[in-house]
Amino acid sequence: MKNMTLWNIARACHGRFIIPAKKQQQSCPKEGMRTIRAASNLEARGVVLDSRKVEPGFVFVAAAGEKADGHSFIPEVFAKGAIGVICEREPEELLGPCIVVRDSLLALQDVAAFYREQTAVTVVGVTGSVGKTSTKEFIASVLAQKYKIHKTEGNYNNEVGVPLTLLSMPEGTEAAVVEMGINHFGEMHRLSRMAKPNVCVMTNIGQCHLEYLGSRDGILQAKSEIFDFMDPQGCVCVNGDDDKLAGLEEIHGKKPIRYGFSKENDIYADSVRSRGLLGSTAVIHAGDSVFSVNVPLPGSHMVSNALAAAAVGFWLGLSAEQIADGIGAVRAVGGRSRVVQTQDWVLIDDCYNANPVSVKAAIDLLGTAEGRKVAVLGDMFELGEKERQLHAEVGVYAAGHGVDCLICAGNLSEEMRFGAESAGLAEVFYFKDRDALLENIRQLLRPGDFVLIKASHSMGFEKIVEELTERTT
Repeated sequence: MKNMTLWNIARACHGRFIIPAKKQQQSCPKEGMRTIRAASNLEARGVVLDSRKVEPGFVFVAAAGEKADGHSFIPEVFAKGAIGVICEREPEELLGPCIVVRDSLLALQDVAAFYREQTAVTVVGVTGSVGKTSTKEFIASVLAQKYKIHKTEGNYNNEVGVPLTLLSMPEGTEAAVVEMGINHFGEMHRLSRMAKPNVCVMTNIGQCHLEYLGSRDGILQAKSEIFDFMDPQGCVCVNGDDDKLAGLEEIHGKKPIRYGFSKENDIYADSVRSRGLLGSTAVIHAGDSVFSVNVPLPGSHMVSNALAAAAVGFWLGLSAEQIADGIGAVRAVGGRSRVVQTQDWVLIDDCYNANPVSVKAAIDLLGTAEGRKVAVLGDMFELGEKERQLHAEVGVYAAGHGVDCLICAGNLSEEMRFGAESAGLAEVFYFKDRDALLENIRQLLRPGDFVLIKASHSMGFEKIVEELTERTT
């Protein structure tokens, strides 16, 4: 890791650098200084928060977690070859170099920001209310046609995940695609400070995190903090079909690149042909470039996500052929519109998270299936004072958009039930919690059903996917 010596790491996170004191060091100040200098010049091969991921040459960040305190693993990581530890208190037995800080997680962010500054990597920051992960996957797949890329894995998109993503960039990385998620004001400002994106992508401004951000205008304000530390010579790509994003006229003196289905956008798609759960085909227009693409993930919203990747690809010098190849090569991430064929059913595994916009989009996707359509839905959280109304609206939407059977679980989802029943849906089943739903789900399904599974992440609906995929073909 370039310039990531223990001394530079200590300076970056404003830590106090200490090493074990040996008798000869105590009796000979010069020997002590040489030892300190030698330790401070050790260069880290990696920085991790999980003691299980420590390898020789790594630095371990000890932080108190929900289940364990990382400080208790300090002897273990030194035994595994760690060259240093960032910690909030000096260990009782000093087994190796330590950098003592006031807050280990803030130190992690400071170190990540420092490391980002040492690299010449082009960072693409991706944010928005819906579609961040899929858009990130499309962009990464496109850029991989020309560059050595690094991308956010799993749900590493917050104030812990983003620094870990940056610190895990291997040497030789040319472009990093970093997903950036928030639910409070100020968070994106801190993420932007670490990532310093050269390209900022905003997918949409929907109804999520209203409990903390108040309104769609509040969401736009909070997500716009991504521009705070971006390269002023960089590029902003926004979904021009989104009313809030279409109003962004100028960022750092430059007009954003707009993408979408409207021909008024800089990059747009037409001739969209749905292939159901197999995805879509479309024609992309970008100035003088007009080319056909195969979007292998289902739903029209995936075409929009592919357009975001095309916008980034063109700005970073890819050809239309490279962009088309990258879009065609993308694969679904577990929990995000992943189609799973089982012995009895076809599942749409979209259980990673949910808000009203994404649930309605998923219902639209389910509507493209040819067969009995079952929506298995759960609570959507952080929606603020209108949460019950928004759940009821989803129920009404399901009833009016091709859902044959609605199965829902959770306290708030009872409103989905009422909404669907009031809109005339005949088959509606409600359970107080996920576990009760799990006990009954199989007997409510029929062979050949197409089944959408979606809820907020903390509802744990991945257990439903596991239950229904025990026997796959």
